[in-house]
Amino acid sequence: MAQTFEKKGVTKKSENFSDWYVDVITKSGMADYSPVKGCIVYRPLSYAIWERVQDFMNPRMKAMGVQNSYFPLFIPESFLKKEASHIQGFSPELAVVTIAGGEELEEKLVVRPTSETIMYTMYSKWIQSHRDLPLKLNQWNNVVRWEKRTFPFIRGSEFLWQEAHTAHATHEECWQQVLDATELYKQTYEELMALPVIVGMKSQSEKFAGAVNTVTLESLMPDGKALQSCTSHDLGQNFSKAFEVSFQNKEGQNEFVHQTSFGYSTRSIGGLVMVHGDDQGLVLPPRIAPTQVVIIPIGTDSEVLRTAENINLALQEKMIRTKLDIHTEYSLGFKRNEYELQGVPVRIELGQKELESGNVSVAIRHSSQKEQTPIESLGAYMPNLLNNIHNDMYDKALKIQHNLTSVANSYDEFKQIMETKRGFIHAHWCENADCEAKIKEETKATTRCLPFDSVEEKGTCIRCGKDSKHKWLFAQAY
Repeated sequence: MAQTFEKKGVTKKSENFSDWYVDVITKSGMADYSPVKGCIVYRPLSYAIWERVQDFMNPRMKAMGVQNSYFPLFIPESFLKKEASHIQGFSPELAVVTIAGGEELEEKLVVRPTSETIMYTMYSKWIQSHRDLPLKLNQWNNVVRWEKRTFPFIRGSEFLWQEAHTAHATHEECWQQVLDATELYKQTYEELMALPVIVGMKSQSEKFAGAVNTVTLESLMPDGKALQSCTSHDLGQNFSKAFEVSFQNKEGQNEFVHQTSFGYSTRSIGGLVMVHGDDQGLVLPPRIAPTQVVIIPIGTDSEVLRTAENINLALQEKMIRTKLDIHTEYSLGFKRNEYELQGVPVRIELGQKELESGNVSVAIRHSSQKEQTPIESLGAYMPNLLNNIHNDMYDKALKIQHNLTSVANSYDEFKQIMETKRGFIHAHWCENADCEAKIKEETKATTRCLPFDSVEEKGTCIRCGKDSKHKWLFAQAY
């Protein structure tokens, strides 16, 4: 007996953004809470999205000369202590192993919060000459940061990411690698996820612990909060001096290498859900959707099933990721609801009526529109439709960002915006760390970045009134 249609309740996005988000990721089958606080189970839907990220990034990183590798999960505590600002930045979040094999360890082991220290210990062994440079290694792994407040995908005690670490003979090469990584991340967000980002430099207070400078990509969520979407770090020679990663240059002199690290995490999946999702559930951009088109035959007529199979094959020949749903134990209403909840970009329904007319019903998830399309032209029609959907979703997300971006010319105006619609605020700041801390304390807003496209202009800091050279980007953040 077919299962009857029963719509799964999802809190409205406009009524309670946080509850809506949790409803969507759990009821769509993306993730579930694990028995360990702050950790989630990545179910097949979310992990398939993560695999799409890997498929996109891996060949592009390899074109940069970055090779995949794997380093240990456990790091001797003494390694982290070698770089003072690094251990200070991570100390509250560290998970530490003190007992193993039933015995107390002579030296505590830290569960990696990031891999600079363990990797650079090995780099010091492997790099001796300028001929060994550049060295560019990447890992797809998990890291642990014992967060007090957690939120699925966005902030967890354990999460997945890629972390690349490179070593160079000159700072110019090092900085170019930072820019190349940033461009890759920008492409991943915009070309794969249909998410606009703002690229810029972190303030000295907000940069990565141990870095000379940090470049960030910032995304804006529909609730007006910013998401630090990924980062690329110019580490200079800070770590190479601490870990003695040096090389003999062409003149026979010994120098310390210049280093970078850059990472992109499953936090991006959270941003994807927040920006594109709606009251019915997930809305996935076609290029990252594990299933781009689902084909649903209506009834069990052999000709209908045969035609559905032919459509499936025709779309697969166009390299479209499809699913042919021929299960009879679920009703049509149930299937429609499930695929809406899971965010499948396009749904094709085919029954006897469609066979007679020669047209199929095409339901477009992001716009809730339906079209009638000739069966024989689906192979040519669908790639263009999927490309148009991606562009429409990007434009919609960009409009959200634009509508939630303001310019504040006074502190009262700044505070009023942060108390109401929030969003991005462009405002002059004196670049003094104490002033920055006061702004955060009084408004909960942080400096997100100095955008790369910003221009130098004379102004006065919105809070203290001192001279300012730039408008910085501020927001409250996850």
